[in-house]
Amino acid sequence: MSAAPHQFLGRAREAVKSRSRAPLWALLFESIVRGITGVVLVALLYIVMTIVWHGAPRLDWEFISQAPRNAMMEGGVFPAIFGTVFVVLFMIVMALPLGVFGAVYMVEYAKGGTFSRITRAAVNNLAGVPSIVFGLFGLGFFILFIGKNLDHYAFDIPRNEAEAKVWEQRVAPQVKAARDEAVRLADEKSLHGGDRGAFIRDYVSGHAPVMHKKVFGQGAMFWAAATLAILVLPVIIVSTEEALRSVPRSMREAAYGLGATKWQVVSTVVLPQARTGILTGAILAVARGAGELAPILLVGVAFSMPGLPLTEPVNFGFFKMPVVNPFSEFMHLNYHIYTMATQQTNPELSRPIQFATTLVLLMITLAMNLGAILLRRHYSRK
Repeated sequence: MSAAPHQFLGRAREAVKSRSRAPLWALLFESIVRGITGVVLVALLYIVMTIVWHGAPRLDWEFISQAPRNAMMEGGVFPAIFGTVFVVLFMIVMALPLGVFGAVYMVEYAKGGTFSRITRAAVNNLAGVPSIVFGLFGLGFFILFIGKNLDHYAFDIPRNEAEAKVWEQRVAPQVKAARDEAVRLADEKSLHGGDRGAFIRDYVSGHAPVMHKKVFGQGAMFWAAATLAILVLPVIIVSTEEALRSVPRSMREAAYGLGATKWQVVSTVVLPQARTGILTGAILAVARGAGELAPILLVGVAFSMPGLPLTEPVNFGFFKMPVVNPFSEFMHLNYHIYTMATQQTNPELSRPIQFATTLVLLMITLAMNLGAILLRRHYSRK
């Protein structure tokens, strides 16, 4: 046996002996820990009860199922609920596979080299970045870089002023031809004054080339979810790593002894045993992503929208129905609370709506977490 275990056992014996000699210090430390825990629980209970007390009277079916009206002072928050739920769902769909694969690489495949140390440092630093920085990153990388380039190559939308001038020069002959034809038709119809000008404008706008509207190079639900996915990535990676390390090494060695390959061991032995820990990471990610506002301020959240972010009805054969449009702006409960608290001329009048919206957000977050907890319990029994 090495010296390290002897030293550990020696310290343990000394701790047991000293416990009987100094019970007062142990009791004092235990009291402090219990007191701090009690203060935290009381503060949490007070916050939740305050939200419920002020928000429950305003909460009804209309508030949950209707769109806001009259400068958000009437109606409900259903569009904000819709946007919040789908942003969180898209976030989990993006972040969970990336986080799990990253953790599998770090635990099962990384050999402790330079690349592994850089990856570890990047994950640790990512966890400490302020959330507003993620919003700036989402705006610069997802919208201004990826989105604009996708729009340029898919729909020929200029990315800058120089490309806009080139586009105008390229379509100038077609615009001139449409204008000349409009003037000729106006002369044939003997139009004069305002009628002539309106006819020429309408004809040119209908026959001359028009720049395609932006699809990817603007704020959208998809970019907001991608930004939040990067935000919660360290949470998922760390929790998954701990779950993978908790799988006994003997199980891996037994699988190798039966002739299994590395991927077979990971996919059929390690990951199934670590499912509960992975779902714990998903629960933490949902709670973190649903409560964030700063990262989505710059990537597509809107204060008010005329309708839900849906596409035109899609034909599925037996029926038609609209689907969620991930490249549309969206409303969000967090932003709704923020605007109601800061942008209203009289915040006191909107205070019940603020508390009711906060209560709805808590209920949605708890419902998502409860679903993940039930799923984790289901897998833990297998």
